[in-house]
Amino acid sequence: MAKMAPEGLITALDIGSSKVSAMIAQKGDGGELIVLGTGQRESRGVKRGYIADAAATEAAVREAVEQAERIAGTNIENVWVSFSAGGLVSDVASVEFELGGHRVEQSDIDALLQAGRESIDPAGRIVLHAQPALYTLDGLTGVKRPLGLHADRLGVHIHVVAADGSPVRNLGLCVANAHLEVKSIIASPVATGMACLSEEERELGVALVEMGAGITNVSLFAGGMLVGLTSIPVGAADITDDIASAFGMRRAQAERVKCVHGSANTSPRDNHEMIDVSPISGEEDAGEGTRITKAQLIAVIRQRLDHLIAEIRKALVDLKFEGPVGRQVVLTGGGADLNGIADYAQAALGRSVRIGKPRGLSALPEAHSGPAFATLAGLAFYAATDPIDLRSLSRAGQTVHRPKGFGLFRRIVAAARANY
Repeated sequence: MAKMAPEGLITALDIGSSKVSAMIAQKGDGGELIVLGTGQRESRGVKRGYIADAAATEAAVREAVEQAERIAGTNIENVWVSFSAGGLVSDVASVEFELGGHRVEQSDIDALLQAGRESIDPAGRIVLHAQPALYTLDGLTGVKRPLGLHADRLGVHIHVVAADGSPVRNLGLCVANAHLEVKSIIASPVATGMACLSEEERELGVALVEMGAGITNVSLFAGGMLVGLTSIPVGAADITDDIASAFGMRRAQAERVKCVHGSANTSPRDNHEMIDVSPISGEEDAGEGTRITKAQLIAVIRQRLDHLIAEIRKALVDLKFEGPVGRQVVLTGGGADLNGIADYAQAALGRSVRIGKPRGLSALPEAHSGPAFATLAGLAFYAATDPIDLRSLSRAGQTVHRPKGFGLFRRIVAAARANY
């Protein structure tokens, strides 16, 4: 019989377009995260990251969590949930105070953060994150601990992520109807970045490309924080559908053929390697099916990949990810499991590309250690750190200066290059 959850237990819940996965973890004596149990179920109620069938989603959530509970031998009551649908927006707000040269006291920092709360303008969206990232002293950016230092001006950069209200509410409702309390809903790029990006990568500048089943999120990190993101309504499931349509097979078989035989790269022997294809009807009198070459399969895969990479390249340009600052691209998500995808993307984008996998978790099952589970692991890391969120502060009337968008991002990068 499962026992009640002990203190400090963390449950992460990733509700995606292809799968719903859960993880129960606990902090060890040395501060490390130890995985106690995991669970996974097929997702039938989510399309492009949005809840399309509440009942099916609730059932998948319950089953995935119950499986994790059985393995962990404990019952849980609350979860940290990911949100990956389109409509996510990221901005960086800035506030600054005059100090007159005296030492920075805790009261100065508290007042600054309260003013930062007032600077947040979600424009009708739901704010998922409003976190102080880096402080500034007299224009010098990148200060992590200003307490006790002298300054004429003290400022802070605030990382804000917001999303359309209805999809977020629908996600929370499905989890609540599965008899679970939502501790917090976390933007998928924020969680995934914690699982597969190093601190140095986030400081120097890196693009994170999450290739999910129904959606691809492209996010940009610099100066230690997420500074921009965009969503592309194309994912790995579109490749599966293309294969099923081109060769007249069921989706389940198309997914298996893609995973076992598929590749993003070609080779001369692909024309000689044959793959058996069962008829889509599955009936005995439908014939023996056909055989295709691996070259034919890769041609279908490459056609969709070419389109997706073109959209990713455009997103990187729109996010100002260009020039000598920030050349690294990290691919993650289920689509990053495709054989040869890193080499293909590196040649197509003209940038250094690596596959991002979850790291830093003890006792993580091998089946859940791939890029498809980076968001799930990132949720556990986020919950363990539980960063400051300005939404929890009381309102205070302050006058603030709020540069918007990537004008501030460019100044952050310029300052980083000048001072480090």
